[in-house]
Amino acid sequence: MACVNPDGTLSPSARTLLRAADVLQTPAELAQRTGLPLFRIRASVRELIEANLLQEENGRYQRTQAAVALLGE
Repeated sequence: MACVNPDGTLSPSARTLLRAADVLQTPAELAQRTGLPLFRIRASVRELIEANLLQEENGRYQRTQAAVALLGE
């Protein structure tokens, strides 16, 4: 399942993940916070990094300013 739709909008699970990634967290922490399965978090993290919507620091992830703008927060 794609995180970013062809029209540039986010899938519901991507929106949920990005909203939860307001501070640096591990994939396991994101899974616990969102209720999404860990395998989905891991796949989404890769896609959202490529889209410049998540950034990684020492195995922990946080949304970027681009994600904040896209979410309207």
